[in-house]
Order: sequence, then C-alpha cells, then structure tokens
Amino acid sequence: MDLEHARRIAVEAALAAGSMLRESVPGAAVARPKGASGDVVTDLDLAAEKLIIERVRAAFPAHRIVAEESGVHAGSDPGPPAGRPGDDPAGGGWTWLVDPLDGTNNVAIGLPAYVVGLALCAGSRPVVGVVHEPVSGHTWSAVRDAGASGPAGRLTGPPRRALPHGPVLGWTQGHGVSRRDRAARSLRMTMEVRARRVLQLWAPLLCWAMLARGDIDGMIGYHAEGLDLPAGALIAREAGVEIRGFDGRPFEASAEGPPEDRSFVAAPPALVGDLLDLVAEARRLAPALPPV
Repeated sequence: MDLEHARRIAVEAALAAGSMLRESVPGAAVARPKGASGDVVTDLDLAAEKLIIERVRAAFPAHRIVAEESGVHAGSDPGPPAGRPGDDPAGGGWTWLVDPLDGTNNVAIGLPAYVVGLALCAGSRPVVGVVHEPVSGHTWSAVRDAGASGPAGRLTGPPRRALPHGPVLGWTQGHGVSRRDRAARSLRMTMEVRARRVLQLWAPLLCWAMLARGDIDGMIGYHAEGLDLPAGALIAREAGVEIRGFDGRPFEASAEGPPEDRSFVAAPPALVGDLLDLVAEARRLAPALPPV
C-alpha cells in the first residue's frame, strides 16, 4: 500500500468536495434534524459525501468506506474485519472514514467555519489524514510516521507561546453526551477558570487543524465522535502534538470502541501535564455539582 498515493487521492477528493461546498453554501444549506441529539444534516452533506465516496472507490475498490451520512460501504474484497489493533491490513483491511462537512450546524446558521475530513485506517489505526477548509482553500494532511504538511509546507510543531493568562483551549464532546453529564459540565467549568479562552467550534476537525498549526494551545475531548477524530488527531500528532487519555496514557485515535474510550487531552508536550491536572481537578469537583 502506497500511503503517499492514498494521501494524494484523499487530498484531491477533499478539494473537489470543498470546491462544491464553497460554491453552494451561501443560501443553499437547508438543515434537517438528524437523530435526537440536536445534530442536523443538509443536502450539501449528502452531495459532498457522494462525490468523495466515488473518488475513493474509483482509486481503491477493495477498501471499506465508513461515511458520516450513508454508513458502511463494503469494498470488493472485504477481507478481515476492520477495527482491531493488529489486523493485517492487506486486501480489504483498509477502511476510509469520511466526514464530508464537519460543521454542518455552523453552515446552517451562516457561520463559515466548516471543513472536509478523510482518514485511512489500517485496522483501527489511522495512517493517512486530510482536513480541507473550503473557505480559505487551505489543506492539512499527514501520513503516519512521515510528518504533516499544511498550506505553507511541512508542519514542524506548534510554536512555543507565552501563556501569561492561561492557554486557549478547544473543546469537543460527542453528540450523545447529555446536558446532565456531571463530568462534562465539570470539565467545561474548570476549563473556563483555567483557560484564557475556550472554543467550542462545532467542527472538531477544524479545531485539530488549529492545534496542529499553533493557533490554539490545546484541546480536550470528552466521549468524542469517532468518525471525525482519527484524521485530525493524526495530523496534530505528526505536527508534534502529544495526545493522552484522561488516565495519562498514550491515546490512539480510533473510530472503533465505545465513546468512553474517546476522551483525551492534546497539546504540545510542555502543556500536556497542565491539561491532565485540569482533568483531574474537574473529576474531583464533578460529584459536588448540583443536578440539572
């Protein structure tokens, strides 16, 4: 498997979908409810997803595809089940994850903050990640253990910044997290106290790109969605960001497994300890929060 070739195909697919979105978004995004979590979908999501799937399928007919709106598309050679660490990815053990419009809620209210995301996984491990921002035309991509690149070339690591008033942090949580979840409420409250700014962008992949290029200082995720996690986390990791689970162990961004396994802190290495301390403090405070 030529991962650099796969990256190029993913970039081309993301650019094509982004071009269509950029030309269609103004006045064309009529949102419809999707599920009971408050999420929405538009015809733009569906059209961009169809375009991406067609491009990926033409280049890799044997590969499995998991798409945000249409679900699982088996490849011509299904091979071993994807999603288990250590699976031999030969044949059909490769899985593409497609998020055609990460930030649909933003588009629905006229906020131009959205991206297109693709990841290629070998078993459950992301090995290629692409994030494309249609509004700016900028693209970020990575190949596992081969580095990450952005519009200006190779990403050499988030810059060191003085943080006299605390870090700027991104926050993401899964759609299934209840407003009554004490742990989530405590984390957000503690972040507001410890951080200079907390961003909740409704577009996690955009947040990952901002972290990889050094626009924000860190990111905390709680029961994050699986489909839009691997691409962004791989780009950030390859750009020098360290990602840890709430228990402090190295975090492998996978779309598989329960949401409880997708809680993390991500930051340049010098800041990871502070974010883990923040999580520990939030956990201590959570039981004392009043119910809502």
